[in-house]
Amino acid sequence: MMRFHSACRIAASLLPLVACAVPARGEPAEPSPSPSSAQAIDVEFTLAAVTDYRYRGLSLSNKKPSLQAELTATHDTGLYAALWAATIAGNDGADLENQVTLGYSGEAGGIAFDLAAAYYLYPGAWADNYAEFAARVSRAVDRAEVGATLSYAPAQANIGDVDNLYLGIDASLALGPTPLTLSGNIGVEDGAFGDHKLDWSLGVSGDAAGLTFGVAYVDSSRTSRDPQGKPTIVGSISKSF
Repeated sequence: MMRFHSACRIAASLLPLVACAVPARGEPAEPSPSPSSAQAIDVEFTLAAVTDYRYRGLSLSNKKPSLQAELTATHDTGLYAALWAATIAGNDGADLENQVTLGYSGEAGGIAFDLAAAYYLYPGAWADNYAEFAARVSRAVDRAEVGATLSYAPAQANIGDVDNLYLGIDASLALGPTPLTLSGNIGVEDGAFGDHKLDWSLGVSGDAAGLTFGVAYVDSSRTSRDPQGKPTIVGSISKSF
């Protein structure tokens, strides 16, 4: 999901940057936006199918296909709310993962940032619900973009009263005049969900006929002792409305 904006999404990251402009004394202030423009909200709905739902290198769908959906409402101030759902397997009887996210995104000094708070819900396995906070920064350089994501789940009963920290670095590159984009990431996780666990991926995606297609190699350091972390090729197709 990028999960985090998901990916992330939902994804998330490092610096809370705030910029504020104040008119100089004697200069006329900018006219106030009209009520309609001040309350503009953009709504996007995305449907996706993946051959394996991999999150931070591990399969949450028992290496089987997963259907996913996300509804995001973004205010022109940068505030947003998102609802995410995905089919999963092998989670104490739960076959659905839901994520509710509230966040704020913007740009300052050429750096894009995204701050978010998310709550994960597992119908049928409520004891697995947990909260997580994330921040992300990224910068575009010509046809490339480089970003970093920091996610933190504070110690809470549903994750064994142990906190969890994830740090990821990602990059993407638009491939010349083609509709393709090359992307990759590497991350490290430690705490309730990982013991210095590493994950990485490399893939390519592109748009055609109003759809987005992707294929990626995904791997993790859990290869030898966790079948859900063994390397695989993940295919995806999605449509946004």
